[in-house]
Amino acid sequence: MNKLTIVKVGGKICEEPDSLAQLLRDFAAIEGNKLLVHGGGRSATRLAERLGIATKMVDGRRITDDAMLEVVTMVYGGLVNKNIVAGLQACGINALGITGADMNIILSDKRPVKTIDYGWVGDVKQVNAEALKALISQGVVPVIAPLTHNGKGNILNTNADTMAGETAKALASLFDVTLVFCFEKEGVLRDENDDSSVIPVIDRNMYAELKQQGIVAGGMLPKLDNSFATLSAGVQSVIITKASNLSDLSKGTHLV
Repeated sequence: MNKLTIVKVGGKICEEPDSLAQLLRDFAAIEGNKLLVHGGGRSATRLAERLGIATKMVDGRRITDDAMLEVVTMVYGGLVNKNIVAGLQACGINALGITGADMNIILSDKRPVKTIDYGWVGDVKQVNAEALKALISQGVVPVIAPLTHNGKGNILNTNADTMAGETAKALASLFDVTLVFCFEKEGVLRDENDDSSVIPVIDRNMYAELKQQGIVAGGMLPKLDNSFATLSAGVQSVIITKASNLSDLSKGTHLV
């Protein structure tokens, strides 16, 4: 089976010119089939502020009302996505910037209102693996913005980690998939204040212990839950690492 590397990169890395330039060079150097999923939250917050639109976050998730949906669609699907695509073309990579609505790649349901109304936020329902495979088999590198659609004409703001995980699961039957989550730390740390305390390998039993001891907490929990779910669905390996380590995937934390 052909190899496919799916890289999820946080908005902060995509939004700083120096870190973006290095990311694009390192991503371009990955051999074989590849796909990039990106964030862009800080740019959305900055533009919203300039437009006089208040940003409301609950547990790190953006409340997306009508005005904020316009902002995230412009920023994620336009500004951030096309900057990445143009940068990859300059590195000789034939990139195509898309949202989940393009080619019906990712269909979502609008998140139901329970205690919180998140507005136009989507929960991924299905990924069109065959459409992505068709692009990849033509040598195209998809660059996916964190937007999906509901099939009823609405764009939905969707968590980029979730989109990367669901895309990896859907493509696992067609490719030998490695999923790489890039963020600001060296990997999963035993001590969040010590960058040298990377835990090189975590299996399910160890993860349960780390959770129980409170070593892994906060925003890392959904990332790891998400990652182990992709392994159960047939993804070959999941790596959590610093974006600057993309050229050496032996570093970081490997989930097995």
